Amino acid sequence: MWDSTRTDTKGMAPEADATPTEPDDAELMLRVQASDEPAFAILMHRWERPVKAVIARVVLNVSEAEELAQETFVRLWQHRGRFDPAKPVKPWILGIALNLARNRLRWWRRRPTLSLDAWTETNLPAVSDPGPEGGAIALEREERAAAVRDAIASLPVAFREALILFEYERMSCADIATTLATTPKTVENRIARARAALRPRLQRWA
Repeated sequence: MWDSTRTDTKGMAPEADATPTEPDDAELMLRVQASDEPAFAILMHRWERPVKAVIARVVLNVSEAEELAQETFVRLWQHRGRFDPAKPVKPWILGIALNLARNRLRWWRRRPTLSLDAWTETNLPAVSDPGPEGGAIALEREERAAAVRDAIASLPVAFREALILFEYERMSCADIATTLATTPKTVENRIARARAALRPRLQRWA
């Protein structure tokens, strides 16, 4: 669930977590730039789920997110020489992922045989029976999650991307700006406008 009250602009989780026995992302990327395939495998394992989650929230289609996540790491390897070691890894990886997501959405909008609405997967899995005591609570939780998901899905892509990175990925406006190739002020504006658009739709759950 996204935190509509968050106002900080400093990133809370700039990189994926490394175990004590594994190098951090910056060290891994240096090794990847030297064509170290084991380092690339560690980096891909560490980032596969976060990348997939971000893409899925943007394109609203789980199977497409799977494919685009794989393509993200193909592009990362192909363009590893372009990474600037002086900059954080997370915005660079998610920038590749969101570029691919944006291109896929544009491609689907141009297809005359299938509407984007028909292609989008918006239905939640069926709720399992939690028993008489937890049933109402579980159902309300599912309804709230669906309402938030559908409201975010209704946003323009640029607003959706900024909000997802800020609320779900806990990134600073500066890092989001790097990811989206824009300015921190533009990011702040997109987040504010996204929240304004969501507020009436989520008033029931406030």
